[in-house]
Amino acid sequence: MPATTPDDRQAPPVTLRRATLSTADISFFVISAAAPLTVMAGVAPIALVLGGIGAPAGYLLAGITLAVFAVGFTTMSRHVNSGGAFYAYITRGLGKPVGIAAALLAMLGYNGMEIGVYGLLGTATADTAHSLWGIDIPWLPVSLAGLLLIWYGGFRSIDFGAKVLGVLLVAETGILVLLAGGVLLQGGADGISLTSFTPGNVLVPGTAAVLAFAFSAFTGFESTVIYRREARDPARTIPRATYIAVGFLGLFYAFIVWTVIQAFGDDAVVKAATDDPGGLFFSAITVYVGAWAADLMHILIVTSIIASLLAFHNAINRYGLALAEEGVLPAALGRIHPRHRSPYVAGLAQTVLGAVIVLGFAAAGADPYTQLLLWVNTPGMIGLMALMLLAALAVVRYFRRAPHDEGALRTLIAPVAAALLLAVAIGLVVSKVALFTGASATVNTVLVTLVPAVFALGLLLAYRLRRARPEVYANFAAEPVPTEGEQPPCPHPTSSSSTPVSALPSSPATPPSPSATE
Repeated sequence: MPATTPDDRQAPPVTLRRATLSTADISFFVISAAAPLTVMAGVAPIALVLGGIGAPAGYLLAGITLAVFAVGFTTMSRHVNSGGAFYAYITRGLGKPVGIAAALLAMLGYNGMEIGVYGLLGTATADTAHSLWGIDIPWLPVSLAGLLLIWYGGFRSIDFGAKVLGVLLVAETGILVLLAGGVLLQGGADGISLTSFTPGNVLVPGTAAVLAFAFSAFTGFESTVIYRREARDPARTIPRATYIAVGFLGLFYAFIVWTVIQAFGDDAVVKAATDDPGGLFFSAITVYVGAWAADLMHILIVTSIIASLLAFHNAINRYGLALAEEGVLPAALGRIHPRHRSPYVAGLAQTVLGAVIVLGFAAAGADPYTQLLLWVNTPGMIGLMALMLLAALAVVRYFRRAPHDEGALRTLIAPVAAALLLAVAIGLVVSKVALFTGASATVNTVLVTLVPAVFALGLLLAYRLRRARPEVYANFAAEPVPTEGEQPPCPHPTSSSSTPVSALPSSPATPPSPSATE
């Protein structure tokens, strides 16, 4: 028989980089998406105005709610191996029509959370240039340059993005720690006080508004599961990264807001925040650290925004890749770069979409902050919260029907509690939506109803796929087939299992999804 030459062999398919991201890498992605410095300096003063000195407790309560959600969410991550994250979980638990609708809602949510931030990038950069050098620059060129920069970051390999985000995240959290250290070492304005956490200051009418702002500050933490295909030992890495992200953000936000209260004093901080919300953190760090630190904070706010944009961009690209592989989006979006192993076509498409929206708002003469940022972000934030609610419900139904070795706390009690808490949180955000947008009742109604409208459109798409493309519908969110050299995960791991992935059988029988026939 003639010898087989290398040219005769079929080249293996190009895939995302496997076993690349560590727990720390994934944590950098999801914490960076939340943009801690931007949230603190830009949003926390408003929370203080609305909720008074009890505002830090609002961030703790939001963190506790999302930690409860994470219990069931991460448990299900050991049983669902699709790269579709939210929509794959929801499909397993609630069926294909709801899963396909959730996929569209995820695209709305993540795109909304990212694209609007280009307006913030433009205004923050312009403010920094004016504050530091006294020059005025237009916001639009900065936003367009940001689009190109973020596209390049997503085009490069995922480990490149993780390194960039790691550096930027350390820098932005470091400046806040520096502020906190300066306040605590000098004893604050009136001495250190814990009255922010007393019931009389927490249980006030303004706490509802603080909670609405606090939940928005965690947006993006749930995207850990999107990186499953690129994670090392995802059954362990993803849960750890999720708990680290939500735990860090909840404790860090509450701590920083509390230290800023100490900087001005319990009796003076609300007036200071009301008089100059945008300058509250800069005033504090100037007094307790120095003017140089305030200048540095201006710069780091810009890099914080860039980090958030890159984190969301990477998440969106992987959703686009997954939906292209499903056959729901054009197949071209599923192409992976042969060198960088990135979903580069999906990244390019997302960048073009961002440019169209940014240019459209600019052409309409819209304000980049009060309109581009707030109007585009708001339905994105509500959409992602709705996805979390659906995912919590999906966890309950999935584990009621699929065989498993998980306990009731993880599969019933925690997800039911999370669903109830998230429903309350969504109600708070919707009822306080005017605080987020500053827009008219008509605009707010459109922004809020966009979420159920997209979900309804997704249901119609599901029924259309079932009739016109039954093979796509039947295989939607199916368990991926392991590629050559890839070890498939155990179908029903237990939370206490210590068996390493490498010791698992090479071809375990994977049970069918409970929703496979729906």
